[in-house]
Amino acid sequence: MDNQAVSKNLDENITWWKQQFSGCADIKMLGMCLGKDMDVRAFLTYVEITGGSFMIEKSTLGNLLAGLNRLPKDEVLEKIRENGMGVSDAVPFASMMEAADAMLTGDTVLFVDGFDRAVKIPDKGYPAMTLKDVDSEKSIHGSNEGFGNSIKQNTALVRKRLRSPDVKVWEKKVGVRTKTNVDIMYVDGLVYPEFLQEMERRLDRFTVDGVQDIGVIQQLSEKYWYSPFPQFQSTRRPDRAAMALLEGRMVVLVDNSPEALIFPTDYNSFIKTADDYYNRWEIASFTRVLRYAASFLAMVLPGLYLAVTNFHTQILPTNLLLSFAAARQGVPFPGVVELLLMELSFELLREAGIRLPGVMGNTIGIVGGLIIGQAAVDANIVSPMVVIIVAFTALCSFAIPNEEFSTAFRLLKFAFIGLCAAWGFYGFLVGLLFLLVHLSQLESFGMPYFTPFVGADMNRNADEEDSFVRPPSALLKRRPVYASEKNRTRLRIRKQKKL
Repeated sequence: MDNQAVSKNLDENITWWKQQFSGCADIKMLGMCLGKDMDVRAFLTYVEITGGSFMIEKSTLGNLLAGLNRLPKDEVLEKIRENGMGVSDAVPFASMMEAADAMLTGDTVLFVDGFDRAVKIPDKGYPAMTLKDVDSEKSIHGSNEGFGNSIKQNTALVRKRLRSPDVKVWEKKVGVRTKTNVDIMYVDGLVYPEFLQEMERRLDRFTVDGVQDIGVIQQLSEKYWYSPFPQFQSTRRPDRAAMALLEGRMVVLVDNSPEALIFPTDYNSFIKTADDYYNRWEIASFTRVLRYAASFLAMVLPGLYLAVTNFHTQILPTNLLLSFAAARQGVPFPGVVELLLMELSFELLREAGIRLPGVMGNTIGIVGGLIIGQAAVDANIVSPMVVIIVAFTALCSFAIPNEEFSTAFRLLKFAFIGLCAAWGFYGFLVGLLFLLVHLSQLESFGMPYFTPFVGADMNRNADEEDSFVRPPSALLKRRPVYASEKNRTRLRIRKQKKL
């Protein structure tokens, strides 16, 4: 990137600035005139959510501009040069890149015609922890900040973590009556332009009355609307969105929605969490393997139980089979009815817990599960083993990091129950075959859903290495296949001389 010196010619500075921050809808650039006779041209620039408070009389920037507007032209430059207005932490920069870095830290930068320095003026900065914590994506390490309901605030939270002019914000209004702002963030040079063009095409494909939440955009933009598996990855964590941008992916933000959509995505991305890269690689690998196993068991465990107990009892040890039979004595319903009763009861408890406010929701889930499960066993409506299977299946579904992704396994669980109840293990294999065929055909913006398990050679197997097991950080040297091929190197370790 060209790092030219700040020129006395204001037009040259404006041209450089607009060139570097083209396509950044959240970077504001204001032309103005200073001095008693308004004969000194100036240029003010800031990140939208961090600046703009100069309109308030008590702000530092507002006081500075008001003071300069009372001076004649020949005294304006002298006051700025000597910081005669007494602004604390006002720093002059000789190069344009230094000025750009200062603006991206959350301050306002002022250029004045005839003055060969850019002046950083402290302003209110990026939004801090006035935002709510993330509830759905808990993390032991890392920031606790979560997205809010303001799209300007959300873009600033991402830019706060990626202070580079290469971070672009493409903006569009969607909704005939709501005129809702939709922003697409990406890192210029890392993304494939085809991804942005495809998303623009999908947004232009529909005309809707209004957009109240990002879920509307997601459903109208998905190519495979009939699939239970999402083709966008949702997140409420700004650090997760920033990590996705560094991987060469794109982030969609919608006004009035505290959530972001990441695309393209794949099965492996839904299993990963931010903690995977903040923790040591051993524990991160262990928990990731657990999540993969949980995603499989959350879908097939109840069905496999039915297949084994109803059709293929010979594969069980005799003592275990006798234990199952003894537990079912007195139960009037077949195994499939037992499972469906308990699964539907648990889904009702989960829904009730979501709808009830605060602590009451958590209480109804725990107490209701214990009471209903124990009462059903005591009344001989279900066997204790079914309660264990349903509870363990629920634990597996909770272990899946992305809630929207886990709903696909919750729905498929009932399909496997039906197949296994009808045909036993053969029904399980048929269901698994159809699922694998569907996932093999599924894609997200042209990228296979089974990336990196297919096409691993496109990125020298780097994505495959970061799948079931997370390698040590020193070995994560390449970006995923989503990034532009010429910019896939993200880590270089310098060799140091031995002392």
